[in-house]
Amino acid sequence: MNGGIQWVELVIFALLFGLVTVMGFVASRWKAGNTLDHLDEWGLGGRKFGSWITWFLIGGDLYTAYTFVAVPALMFSAGATGFFALPYTVLAYPIVFMPLLRLWSVSRVHGYVTPADFVRGRYGSRPLATIVALTGILATMPYIALQLIGLESVLRTMGFNGSGVVGHLPLLIAFVILAVYTYQSGLRAPALIAFVKDILIYVVIVVAVIYLPIKLGGWDTIFAAADAKFDKSPSKTDGMLLGPNNQLQYATLALGSALALFLYPHSVTGVLASRGRNVIKRNMSALPAYSFLLGLLALLGFVAIAAGTTAIVNQATGNADLNTIIPKMFADQFPSWFTGIAFAAIGIGALVPAAIMSIAAANLWTRNVYKEFIRKDASSAQEAKQAKLASLVVKFGAVAFILFIDPQFSIDLQLIGGVMILQTLPAVAIALYTRWFHVRGLIAGWTVGMVWGMLLLYEIPNPATGKLHFGGSALALEKLSLFGWHPFAGSQTQIYVGIVALLSNLIVAAIVTVIANRLRWPNGLDKTNSEDYHADEGDPKLKAVAAH
Repeated sequence: MNGGIQWVELVIFALLFGLVTVMGFVASRWKAGNTLDHLDEWGLGGRKFGSWITWFLIGGDLYTAYTFVAVPALMFSAGATGFFALPYTVLAYPIVFMPLLRLWSVSRVHGYVTPADFVRGRYGSRPLATIVALTGILATMPYIALQLIGLESVLRTMGFNGSGVVGHLPLLIAFVILAVYTYQSGLRAPALIAFVKDILIYVVIVVAVIYLPIKLGGWDTIFAAADAKFDKSPSKTDGMLLGPNNQLQYATLALGSALALFLYPHSVTGVLASRGRNVIKRNMSALPAYSFLLGLLALLGFVAIAAGTTAIVNQATGNADLNTIIPKMFADQFPSWFTGIAFAAIGIGALVPAAIMSIAAANLWTRNVYKEFIRKDASSAQEAKQAKLASLVVKFGAVAFILFIDPQFSIDLQLIGGVMILQTLPAVAIALYTRWFHVRGLIAGWTVGMVWGMLLLYEIPNPATGKLHFGGSALALEKLSLFGWHPFAGSQTQIYVGIVALLSNLIVAAIVTVIANRLRWPNGLDKTNSEDYHADEGDPKLKAVAAH
């Protein structure tokens, strides 16, 4: 540890953290069914969450600690580019409104717990379902690691800024506690804690966006300070407005992120835990309230510029940690007691999504790898036990990212995760409406999209950090090559890699589908029917919760 411990902030942080820990253990009895030895109960909370619980659960799942730390930090360092998070969340809910209703219905009829379960039933293909499951697990792991980065930024600001295991000790303690109560209570723990997390976040952000502009001389002064900073930036993409080269990248990044958001297994988990279609409808209508909060939050990046905030140096690496910008600004501008509340809000904001993500990854492992390949005759209790153990492995695997890998690298891994999860869109989202794509086409499309996406990401450097590979997701069009042909030679206009990879996926899937149909290749057995996609709460077709 380096520097003095901020004791007032630490005490308030510890008290609120202790409160949610108690809630996490109590949650095992909250809305409990007959047993937690079933994935319906442990991994999906009994599939009976109503509108309010689902709203807080999904909001707590999607708006994470890293969101609250990284979005304003990106605004602080790059300007308008960082605001992509706002249009992407605005786009997401209308896009996913109908597909999520269909996914909930078919999953309740057949007892599906994961997106890969649906793919297995829709196409009768073990390879395709396994691909979807493994993609979901791999894309989720670095996402959990990023929650730790958000939590560590707070701990570092409170004075825990050392290197090695001792420097990470508070983080390890926090995640041991998280692991234990998630193991015991399952999805009910983050669902209950999400109430506290969201209330704290709303209070902190609303106070900040009212108090800080008054203290710093108003929004005119804040925007002027930000404009002056970006005018001096050597990067042509930094600024208060988008430039001609990054407008396409901004739009495609927002669209790609919106398409990917509810393909992530943790997002699907929150949806499948809801009681009925009406609950999902209300939530997709009400969740944009979080987008308003996100817009206010992003502007704190400009506020930090006007306040003259500087990032804390990470003693383990010797580099300034931009993730500490917002925690440091709170520490500089607010009294200690309020700063402690803000730190607790960010810290608890890491625990809720980390718990849901680990549960979602554990469900995928248990249903689509363990039961599919290792123990086909596993009972419901054995499935639940395996999921609990897997959730521990996933959590501590994420901790290993922080302990043994440069945090900047884990950020790049999350970027890779976004490109990866987009490649499951044809097999999951499109399959909810049509089975036109042939299973071999879907596998071929996924392979091409995944390989080309990774190759494109590998070729992107980051001049700011000196990295030659995996330096971002913005690809200059001149770098696009189709078997040696450069259709956009000389163009510096940037585009989001995920969209390029997804388009290649869809094109290849369509071509192979046409060929497969002409050659009459078998296309698996569809265990669903059209009525399954419209079933609602109370429908006799629904499979009983926790049925064996």
